[in-house]
Amino acid sequence: MELLIGLASAFWVGILTAISPCPLATNIAAISFISKKIKNKKIVMATGILYTLGRMFTYVAIAYLVIGSILAIPSLSFFLQNQMVKIIGPLLIIIGAIMLELISIPLPSFGGRATFQKLFHNMGVWGAFPLGVLFALSFCPVSAALFFGSLIPLATKFSSTMLFPSMYGIGTGLPVFVFSILIAFGATSVGIIFQKVGKVEYWIRMITGVILILIGIYFVLTYVLKVI
Repeated sequence: MELLIGLASAFWVGILTAISPCPLATNIAAISFISKKIKNKKIVMATGILYTLGRMFTYVAIAYLVIGSILAIPSLSFFLQNQMVKIIGPLLIIIGAIMLELISIPLPSFGGRATFQKLFHNMGVWGAFPLGVLFALSFCPVSAALFFGSLIPLATKFSSTMLFPSMYGIGTGLPVFVFSILIAFGATSVGIIFQKVGKVEYWIRMITGVILILIGIYFVLTYVLKVI
């Protein structure tokens, strides 16, 4: 049961990452940019799939390297797996505060991204995959907090280098794939849907942030301060 809850959490964190304003706007802009000169619906959908796979591959690869490196150091792995309940409390409070925009994390922008975008556009449908990789590396504050602050500790706790990152990758790819289908069929309401998703994302993020802070406080009181 604990494993299933963990996998569901990884999937949910992936969805939250994908529908956050910065990644969502980037995803739609990228798919639209690549496919705007393509008239064949199947090719447009293939473009969306390749772009989604590029993002998923990047997240899984980074998680695999980070978690694999942690687990490769026995003392560090043993410490994290045994002390994670004490670490996760303060970590959840910080992540919740970031999601509530109480804390801001300045991240460096990926210089020259527009140049690479034009280069991959010239590659046609096959440029979608490397563009997905490039944009996945351009972490936004919320997506960085969710990835490094939620997925990595969760996967480390279960010693999972592939299963948890893969569930996260599927979660990040699902909303992108849906929008690629809408764009492929020329849905005129994509802009309206995007706005609605943005509004829904705000409240989902706020509720999730509050829940994370409450869970974090509970973990701190129970496992750190031991007053419960």
